Amino acid sequence: MAFGRLERSDQPKPMGEINMTPLIDVMLVLLVIFMITAPLMSSSLRLDLPQSTAATPSDAPQYIAVAITPDGALYLGEAKLPPAEFQARIKAQAQARPETEVQLRADKTVPYGQVAELIGWVQAAGLNRIAFVAEAAASR
Repeated sequence: MAFGRLERSDQPKPMGEINMTPLIDVMLVLLVIFMITAPLMSSSLRLDLPQSTAATPSDAPQYIAVAITPDGALYLGEAKLPPAEFQARIKAQAQARPETEVQLRADKTVPYGQVAELIGWVQAAGLNRIAFVAEAAASR
């Protein structure tokens, strides 16, 4: 029996290519996460908007988002405001930019009187361009 050291003549070659599979897996997971969370970040205020076949997005460069919920809460953008402060902020924005469009989102269960009162406040502040936001009706 010979006890000796067996030497390999050829050394293992270093890996010269990058394994792309883990990178692709991570990118696909991130893509799925962003696809799920992107619609949730667009609007945190949940309203049941009325549907209309004439509902088309507006291309107004300057606008103020105003919303009224079924319980009568007023929102200017994402901020919930009491009526007095809402009127003061609308008036301040109207004085700064009188050509600004107001995009009004009102839940369809809000009484018409409250919506009319809100429109009156906006017009009294000096903003006359009011757009009613609605969901596009499903085609049949």
